[in-house]
Amino acid sequence: MGGQVDPFEGGIQLPKIVAVAFQPTGHLHNYLVGELAVRRGDRVLVDADSGERVGTIIVEPHEPAHTLDLSSLKQIRRLATITDLDIEENNLLQEARARRLCVERIHERHLQMKLVTAEYTLDARKVTFYFIAEGRIDFRELVRDLANTLRIRVDMKQIGARDETKVTGGVGPCGRELCCSSWLRDFDAVTVKMAREQGLALNPSRLAGMCGRLKCCLKYEYATYVELKRALPNQGKRVQSVKGDGKVIRQNILKQTVAIQLDNDAGVVEATLEDLVDSRNSERPPQQ
Repeated sequence: MGGQVDPFEGGIQLPKIVAVAFQPTGHLHNYLVGELAVRRGDRVLVDADSGERVGTIIVEPHEPAHTLDLSSLKQIRRLATITDLDIEENNLLQEARARRLCVERIHERHLQMKLVTAEYTLDARKVTFYFIAEGRIDFRELVRDLANTLRIRVDMKQIGARDETKVTGGVGPCGRELCCSSWLRDFDAVTVKMAREQGLALNPSRLAGMCGRLKCCLKYEYATYVELKRALPNQGKRVQSVKGDGKVIRQNILKQTVAIQLDNDAGVVEATLEDLVDSRNSERPPQQ
């Protein structure tokens, strides 16, 4: 029967890909390796959405996942040369100058926006300014001014509060460097439900990170709490236990116990899963 050949079957050699980052904790981008001999830590020249960039290989060459669309990936152009790295270093100085100029022009125009950072392409033909703002900003005059002064193409990109904190960095209440600026590359959705499932007090000042949004670390143990909670009877449910019958008034998820308000106001007892009659009976093998 005719049809396309599946490259993942029949022993066909698959192209290798690598993950490249442009910032120490920036998003990872997949690139085809081609015939290059590269390894983790190599600096390489690639085509990015913003233009030609120098990046660092973070993940060693490997075969792609079956679901990855290889046709959408670009190929690494070559290993970065000493000249490329010198140009990159000079661009960092140009970026600092561009940031100072942009901040001055923003203040002169009284624009309600805050500049976060600026990035040059390797060929220094375009600079992208990243900013945060509460709403939409008309920055057309600002762009024209910056382009005429810097003699370069200018793009403005609005980002969120989390992205700003990732760039500026800081120390969290745990005493360690912020996750987003030290190792966390992508932001996952964090919800109040995650805090509720872990039994945390819904205090905004305690749950918010330096960015003003919910802390990313609320997600780290969420799946574990959800899994552990499945074994416990819900709060408000009536249960039978070897310590007495009553209603569950509280769960201790990590200890895998529940507090039971005994019938007839006989007090509150703490019961393990083994103490619960239903749980104990469900573990018995069926009688022959």
